[in-house]
Amino acid sequence: MSKITFLGAGSTVFVKNVLGDVMLTPALQGFELALFDIDHGRLRESEQLLNNILKTSGSSCTIRTYTDRKEALRGAKFVINAIQVGGYDPCTITDFEIPKKYGLRQTIADTLGIGGIFRNLRTIPVVLDFAKDIQEVCPDAWFLNYTNPMAVLTNVLASVGGVKTVGLCHSVQVCVPHLFESLGMESEGVEAKIAGINHMAWLLEAKKDGVDLYPEIKRRAAEKQKEKHHDMVRFELMQRFGYYVTESSEHNAEYHPYFIKRNYPELIDRFNIPLDEYPRRCIEQIKGWESMRESLLANGNLEHRRSHEYASYIMEAMVTNKPFKIGGNVLNTGLITNLPKEACVEVPCLVDASGVTPTYVGDLPPQLAALNRTNINTQLLTIEAALTGKKEHIYHAALLDPHTSAELSIDDIVSMCDDLIEAHGSWLPAYK
Repeated sequence: MSKITFLGAGSTVFVKNVLGDVMLTPALQGFELALFDIDHGRLRESEQLLNNILKTSGSSCTIRTYTDRKEALRGAKFVINAIQVGGYDPCTITDFEIPKKYGLRQTIADTLGIGGIFRNLRTIPVVLDFAKDIQEVCPDAWFLNYTNPMAVLTNVLASVGGVKTVGLCHSVQVCVPHLFESLGMESEGVEAKIAGINHMAWLLEAKKDGVDLYPEIKRRAAEKQKEKHHDMVRFELMQRFGYYVTESSEHNAEYHPYFIKRNYPELIDRFNIPLDEYPRRCIEQIKGWESMRESLLANGNLEHRRSHEYASYIMEAMVTNKPFKIGGNVLNTGLITNLPKEACVEVPCLVDASGVTPTYVGDLPPQLAALNRTNINTQLLTIEAALTGKKEHIYHAALLDPHTSAELSIDDIVSMCDDLIEAHGSWLPAYK
């Protein structure tokens, strides 16, 4: 029996989507769905929910929970990663509250910025432990990474962990449909080309029947900017730099030095920026799960429809050798020629029985590559800090972060990093 292992299986709703998709995929019948999480209560809830879907789907998959991670991984053909180290409380709260004391405000803080740096520092050691287990008990497995910060973790898994991995993010999948819907345009039949880095990949082309749609996109976007809406940061970036970016405005507000500024508080209102958005979402999700739990777990007739998540389609393509195209995060092996070779990039990839084959993109427009490099600088220095254990590289990563460095002095940035290291305590390894 082949095995699909889900690490972080306490993420019950996401487990439902991904492994529910597996149960509805003919080529993946008969697989063992191995669930692992350090929260055994949530693990049992995910098991119960999946058993409900198993009954209604008629799937021949089997579901098994594990409390030993290595045994959960043993013999796996695919590994799905959806962990969050430190959770909302205490770590996400720490990532937001300590920077606030220095006057540094954030929106999401799970990718870049000071919050993204520290989420990386507490997660990298964990995923490298995963990699050691994988090398021992399932060395040929494909690791499908859904955990943020996507670029850094995928980079470390591939370059240091020696794992066959691809990073998967929803932002590429929904970019064109969401943009076109917001502008009142039809996205059916649109041919898009997207490349860059995770959460800052660029819609390089949008065509239909050979016609460039960008002039009409920009015309409608300029009209929409005259009134408040929820995508004002991305439309502003498109106006100034020429291209639409994949990830949301609340994310991109904190990837650049232009939008969240103490000396220009009017920008928050002008661009409709939701400060402290991620903590609010966490609280709402916790409440939402409390109200949703009983209806899902007690529903013996629970049904599932295959979602847009890439995971089951990737596994299906590898098992059947029927090609499937994704937007994937992979090491930059000359794929985007004006970004550093050490970087993790997000590019179109072909998936089949041979694995994940990224496509060559070439040079990005120079202004887009320049924006990407500002984020890559911090990503690579965060990796350097994690691998060397040197505190100075944590400072370097924060000092070069676009938003942090635009707001704070060198002394305040170093002091803030020290406060965050102390507050995280045992969630971080010792730095010297």
